[in-house]
Amino acid sequence: MRRGMHWLQRLRVRPATERSRADVPGWVLITLMSAILVAGLLAIAGPALEKLFTEAMDQVRPGD
Repeated sequence: MRRGMHWLQRLRVRPATERSRADVPGWVLITLMSAILVAGLLAIAGPALEKLFTEAMDQVRPGD
């Protein structure tokens, strides 16, 4: 084997096991719950954040 190619041996393809497949629904559920949480917080706090932003922008004056 050529020098510097030892990392290639570590990348061999392994068959999927039942244990590795079980993690996929968990990550999908976590991602979905996170997206729902962010959407809910944005729906609740969105108007207040928009008001805060517009008030802050109204206070900014262009350079004299």
